[in-house]
Amino acid sequence: MNKDPILMVVAAALVDGNSRVLLQQRSPGRQMAGLWEFPGGKVEKGESPEAALIRELREELGIDVDHSRISPATFASADLEGRHLLLLLYICREWRGEPEALDASGLQWVRPQEMHALPMPPPDRPLVDLLGALL
Repeated sequence: MNKDPILMVVAAALVDGNSRVLLQQRSPGRQMAGLWEFPGGKVEKGESPEAALIRELREELGIDVDHSRISPATFASADLEGRHLLLLLYICREWRGEPEALDASGLQWVRPQEMHALPMPPPDRPLVDLLGALL
């Protein structure tokens, strides 16, 4: 079975009261291990991007997010291992629970301008300046 040529991925810029954004560090043994990224993941077949994001935030961070609390912000498009990645970034300022690194090596709250100093996956990089302009 051939994979879909487009890989749709969703991610969240969780923004705290100090305009900092939560990043997670990819775990050892995974592709791009050690890099800092926006939490999120793949959209499964038959799943809306918003439903995928809510599911991923629950699985990766242990937080609950209402559909009404996520807003589309921007996107990135990149070639990735023979497929085309479409990364949809949403902004979220309200959630229930305290984010925990359930599927990552660590978490950190940073301002967008501080993200330039962190190693990040190539598809996430173009989102940093756009996110800074939005916040």
